[in-house]
Amino acid sequence: MDERSRALDAAHRAASRFLDSLADRPVWPSASLDEMTEVFGGPLPASGEDAAELVLRMAADAEPGLVAIPGGRFFGYVIGGTLPAALAADWLVSAWDQNAGSSSMTTAAVALERVAGRWILDLLHLPETASVGFVTGAQMSNFVCLAVARRALLERRGWDLNRQGTSGAPPITVVVGADRHGSVDRAARFLGIGSDEIVAVASDEEGRMRPESLAGVLAGVERGLAVVCLQAGEVHSGAFDPFAELIPLAREHGAWVHVDGAFGLWAAASDRLRHLVAGAEGADSWTTDAHKTLNVPYDCGMAIVRRPEDSVAMFRTGGDYLMYSTDDPWDRGPELSRRARGVPVWAALRSLGRSGTAELVERLHTHAQAMAAGLRRIPGVSVIGEVPYTQLMFRLEDDEATRELGRAVLADGTAALTGAEWRGRAVLRCSMSSWATDQDDIERTLAAITRLVRAILG
Repeated sequence: MDERSRALDAAHRAASRFLDSLADRPVWPSASLDEMTEVFGGPLPASGEDAAELVLRMAADAEPGLVAIPGGRFFGYVIGGTLPAALAADWLVSAWDQNAGSSSMTTAAVALERVAGRWILDLLHLPETASVGFVTGAQMSNFVCLAVARRALLERRGWDLNRQGTSGAPPITVVVGADRHGSVDRAARFLGIGSDEIVAVASDEEGRMRPESLAGVLAGVERGLAVVCLQAGEVHSGAFDPFAELIPLAREHGAWVHVDGAFGLWAAASDRLRHLVAGAEGADSWTTDAHKTLNVPYDCGMAIVRRPEDSVAMFRTGGDYLMYSTDDPWDRGPELSRRARGVPVWAALRSLGRSGTAELVERLHTHAQAMAAGLRRIPGVSVIGEVPYTQLMFRLEDDEATRELGRAVLADGTAALTGAEWRGRAVLRCSMSSWATDQDDIERTLAAITRLVRAILG
């Protein structure tokens, strides 16, 4: 075999070994960042190495520092596994090496992404004419949607942002829930919108924005100059804002409505769970991730905007050497050069179909309910909140004991959970995001937590 073939064969063998080890390997890495840096560090060699040998050694050396995210017992943050079809398609994306911004040049990649976008709009019951921009994740999707929102609101006031810039422009207020994800504030900061221009609306005990509080906040904001950011799936509790009540209030005030639904927007794909997002289709823009609930490889977020012309007006590409068409993907977001990250989305959806996508979402919810029920049976453990979707929180009575349990879970290696704070108290979060999770994973995790809680509480 030539060098390329031998290198690809080596990568395939190393990847297969890693994936085959997921059922038994510790979920959390055993090596620290400093240890891994020591392994891979040192001066750059004076001469090169054989590609296949390099790949095999790199894979072996990386073993202690790998997290078993693709397995069934990684419940940290909100990170999905990778469906087989999506993983294989992503390998092809790397081999094809297409710049997916140009619909005149990379026609196959753009066609796959375009169809995937249409399928997503259909599954999520969003306007079929909306634009879908494939970005790195929810952070960049929130940035894209807020950028489009600001330009559109200013245009309605007669201010041409593309020509006049932001200096002297009418100020835009970003209205958020008290329990929004931090990526919304960070996206606003990218746009030069400071914390003084962000107004938080009170939320209830589950993290849902209160309609009466939104009405009060909007009364103090200039009409037509607000972006109201709602949430589909609070990252701790999994709660959903009451869209059917909130969006009409925002509309009455002339506000742009954005829904951050990184993982929660996928509830719309299920008949059983669609009630959670009722009314969300009335927004102006939406954020979601495919590398969360849909289980495609990192990275793959989507910025969805009701009026494609608003996206194009904000992100229209320049460069006289580029081959333009009337509908280029690079006019939907900030990247001029990017991989065809929407191709694994097409493969995932085609492999699942409509019914399989719904079943995947429902299975994640069922696992969250089962985990919550099992945790409630462990003496000393309290599950917090209603567990309406795929997220749950639990704690011990004492904050330090809760944190100790979190450290013990990661050291034990059976599963991975991540800690946080909720209403000023320490909690452990469990996110059901992986297609690979099964009942045995739930039972093994509960058994480990039971054993560790007994050791901590005595």
